[in-house]
Amino acid sequence: MFRLKELRVKRHLSQVRLAMELNMNQNTICRYETEVRQADYKTLIKIADYFDVSVDYLLGRTDNPAINK
Repeated sequence: MFRLKELRVKRHLSQVRLAMELNMNQNTICRYETEVRQADYKTLIKIADYFDVSVDYLLGRTDNPAINK
């Protein structure tokens, strides 16, 4: 995912810690960050909700992290 590593580093989280927080495997986080693997829709929402950003921001489709409510 385009901004996953940026968001993780900003919060001072390791891949392992983020994986634990999201109930995922560290290797999965690594593959998302390096774009070797793409997250499914539910996972995108889970990650966006965790960081309180929109899915579009997470994917790099907008520079505005705000969620339209």
